[in-house]
Amino acid sequence: MKRIVIALTLSSVLALGACKREPPQVDIPAPMDAVAPTPTPTPPPVPQGPQPGSQAHWSQAMQGADTIFFDTDRFNIDSEDMVALRRQAEYLLQYSNARATVEGHADERGTREYNLALGERRANAAKNYLVSLGVPEGRLTTVSYGEERPAVVGSNESAWARNRRAVTVMVQR
Repeated sequence: MKRIVIALTLSSVLALGACKREPPQVDIPAPMDAVAPTPTPTPPPVPQGPQPGSQAHWSQAMQGADTIFFDTDRFNIDSEDMVALRRQAEYLLQYSNARATVEGHADERGTREYNLALGERRANAAKNYLVSLGVPEGRLTTVSYGEERPAVVGSNESAWARNRRAVTVMVQR
């Protein structure tokens, strides 16, 4: 019987020992010299690619829509030109610091004076259409090169068609 009492007592002591509770955790503030330093802010990432408003960014965004073409002795804006000029206007309205020059060109036929005047009319037609789309007139200038800066050298209809144009280029401040 003594053995039973001893066995029960021992098992009770072991059972109570297994139920031991841990004391509650108390947050103790760290000493001031152990506080982690405040992280320094990370600088914003450097933008990749050309600067918005630059000629390189413009060319990349336009993908050929920076140039419109004209028929022989004409300076009217057709529906295809309107699409390109709308893209130009959207860009210029998005980047309000961007300034542009519209260059007017002609093919080699005609006198120098006639081609300069025709190039001017082409540049002004493109500029006026951009202004009608909301681009401030003060951000646009025009210049005529007449036949002096051909895109394609040649004396055939294919070359002449590529040279009868107005090209919008960004102006660096």
